[in-house]
Amino acid sequence: MIYILNLSGLKCPDVILTLRKKVRKTKKRGKILVITNDKFSNKDIIFFCRFMKHKLLSSSLKYIPYQHLIKIKKKKY
Repeated sequence: MIYILNLSGLKCPDVILTLRKKVRKTKKRGKILVITNDKFSNKDIIFFCRFMKHKLLSSSLKYIPYQHLIKIKKKKY
């Protein structure tokens, strides 16, 4: 299942905080499509995925709104 998380209008760090909250509620191996218009959040989302070991399946950074498709890693609990 793909969850759509529209974060347009939010600035950093609110984008990452909201994304992390959604990740916690998402079932294992779920996917989240993040939509944002904050260009500074793009790097933060990439680093968030790398740090939390989630897989960034695709990123669309050419046009606003920016889109990131994230696959949530398998949860340990």
